[in-house]
Amino acid sequence: MVIAFAMTMFFSCAVDLKPEVSFNVPVGIAENIDLKYTDSGKVKANLISPKMLDYSNREFPYSEFTEGITLYIFDKDNNKSTVISDYAIVYDKTGLIDLQGNVVLATYTNDTLFGDQLYYDQNKQWLSTNQPVTFRTDGDLINGNGFDSDVNFKEAEVLEINGIITLDE
Repeated sequence: MVIAFAMTMFFSCAVDLKPEVSFNVPVGIAENIDLKYTDSGKVKANLISPKMLDYSNREFPYSEFTEGITLYIFDKDNNKSTVISDYAIVYDKTGLIDLQGNVVLATYTNDTLFGDQLYYDQNKQWLSTNQPVTFRTDGDLINGNGFDSDVNFKEAEVLEINGIITLDE
């Protein structure tokens, strides 16, 4: 009878040792991060943020930067452009960074882009948005709805221009 009771207890008290992770919470949280994106041994981008939430447990994994970021983008000549935003999401599978809230991009040539959202495609080295922007370049302040550019700003274009102001130097 003792053996039967012990066997019943053994089989009725199964313990599941697999941890359950909710898909609504991050699998990890990192603070004071400094991520570098390299290609062929050269740093192409450097992302700095006070806090990162890691959602790599999702089917489409991403990292969320709820306290903003500073992103340095380096061209082939190692010239540095700087992007600052209040919030960002980096999608691991696509290499796309979605920058949101008070986005400011300052190039090494002192061109500056202001907007509420900007996408940076790490693989194509391309910046774009379909949101309203202000672009300061060569003494002009250009307002428009949308922006496309390579990271060198050699192909920078404000889309749907709705105003150009020439600044006095």
